[in-house]
Order: sequence, then C-alpha cells, then structure tokens
Amino acid sequence: MRRTFITKASWLVKGLPLLLVLGACATGTIREKVLTLPVIEGAKYSGQETCAECHDDMAGDMFPASTGGEGFAKTIHGRLANWELMGAERGCEACHGPGCLHVNNDGDTEFILRPAELPADQASALCAKCHTEGKLMDYTHSAHALSDVGCVDCHSIHDGVGKFSLKQEDPELCVSCHQEEQAKMHFPSSHPLKEGKMNCSSCHNAHGATGESLNTDERLNDLCLNCHTRYQGPFVFGHAPVEDDCTICHDPHGSVANNLLVQNEPFLCLQCHEGHFHVLRSSDYSATPTGTSAAAQAQADIVNVHGSEGFQTSFGTKCTTCHKVVHGSDYPSQPLSGHGLTR
Repeated sequence: MRRTFITKASWLVKGLPLLLVLGACATGTIREKVLTLPVIEGAKYSGQETCAECHDDMAGDMFPASTGGEGFAKTIHGRLANWELMGAERGCEACHGPGCLHVNNDGDTEFILRPAELPADQASALCAKCHTEGKLMDYTHSAHALSDVGCVDCHSIHDGVGKFSLKQEDPELCVSCHQEEQAKMHFPSSHPLKEGKMNCSSCHNAHGATGESLNTDERLNDLCLNCHTRYQGPFVFGHAPVEDDCTICHDPHGSVANNLLVQNEPFLCLQCHEGHFHVLRSSDYSATPTGTSAAAQAQADIVNVHGSEGFQTSFGTKCTTCHKVVHGSDYPSQPLSGHGLTR
C-alpha cells in the first residue's frame, strides 16, 4: 500500500507542470496572436529590376550606385547580403510577394501585397518570416500583437529612422500611443527621458511577452538594480516591500512626489506602518494635571524644543528624517549608523 501511494505521489509531482500549463491555456492566461501569411496564388518572382521599371520614385532608393539615391539601399534591409537572406527573395518581393501577376495585369494592386494596407496579423506574418529570434521571438504573445498593433505601425521599411527603421525615434514613437506615460514624463520627479539619457526601450521590450514586457528574464527588481545597484544588498535588516517589488513605493514613469514615490511621506509609509505614539504628545506643561504621579510628571517634562506642536511636527512629517536607509540596512530600523536614530 505504501509503495502504491509513493508511486501515485511521484506521478502527480511529474505531471504537475503539464497540468499547470493546460490549466493556464484553459483559463486564457497564456495567449498568442496567430499570424496568417498572405499568399498571391499562382504568382512567381520577377526580380526587383522589373519593379524599378514602373516605380521610378523608388528606383533611386534601390539602385543608388547609378542614380545617387540614399533611401532603401541605406536601410538594414537594403544592405543585406545574399547569404543573409535565409531563403527569402532579395528586394521588393521579399515583403510585397511575387510580382509577375502584378506586372502582367498592368500593375493591378490586387496582385501584389501592400503591408501598410494588410491586417496587422498578415503584415506581421511577412516580417516574421525572418524576424523570429532573440527579443522578437515572443512577439506573438506581446500586448502589442494581442492589441492588433503590427510591425508596420511602428516600422517604416522604406524610410524609417535608425537601424530599426522606426517611424519616429524612441520615446516619441511610444508616447504617440502611451499618452498617460507621456504626461508622467513631465511630472516633477521622473526618469531622464526628456534629457535623452534613456528611453522607453531601456526598460521595455516592445516585442516582449504579455504584460510590462520588461528587458529582464528575472524579477522586475533586477531590472531596476541594473542602474540602482546601491540598493541591491543583501542587508541584515531588509525592507519587505523593497525586496518584493520596487513599484510598491515607486512609479517608474513619473510622480508628483519626490524620488518617484507613488505617495508623499508620511502617507506612503502609513499604508503599512502605524504612526508613532509621539504624534499625540503635547509639549505644553499645562497638559499634565497637578497631582499626577512622578512618572507621568517626568514624561510630561520632556519638552520638544519646536514648541507645543513640536512632537506632531517631528513624528508626523517625513519618516526618512530618521529612517533614512529605507531600502535596507545592517542596523535595526534603518538609521544611518548603529548609534541610534538621533546621534
């Protein structure tokens, strides 16, 4: 009986990952955009020289040696060598499809693929014939793909900007849709995007899997610690929310509070911590009735030099006045040194 129980338990342990995956698929947790490759039935390749006979506006871009053009031939696609094509036809027909029917029917656009006018999944399927590795491999699971944002919505193959052929530079391209994040960029506390010291792709992979699509294979905190290394630790006395998720306290896109905090002090701290009892103490001697015990009178004699409201001011403003090392410390209660909070 015991051996049978162990065998069944072992089977459950081995089958648990499969059950979790099947459960996620059934509940829609794992989603994927199905890309449909468009096809021109019966068409054959004609070669990009044939394309240039009619599309003289692009001829200079395709053949700069003879005409001096500097468009398509200067892009990453125009500079590809034959051995880099991975089986694809070189030139216009790699993206626009075989063009013989288009040529034989007096340029009828029904017989040629126009990525800018195709549905997002079909246009992206053309790109995915080659671009399926590295950071691009999760595109079909990305929030962009699932929202019908295709490759040509961000990339312009003929005259895009930079080596990625973007329609605009980052972050201008991203904030053309993500306007809430654009507004946060102008808050009093923000990352240096406006200054050009970083951009959206410093933290995000636009082709990444569903969610925030962060540039890390580990936790969100590990992405933040790539730059903010002094908060990495390990510390003897850690701060639980810091160890769990930086965004519990910080809004990385921008905040009206200092240091990208989602709330000003002490309100942020008071969401988890109780306020000090000193806040209710008065420094006024008259607050202690006569005839009280010696201990009560001694406590009342502790006067805050900032006046009768001094204790409220001292313990009800900024917690980091005393607890300065909130990301973790080797001393209790995160003071600056081991000699107490006020020394």
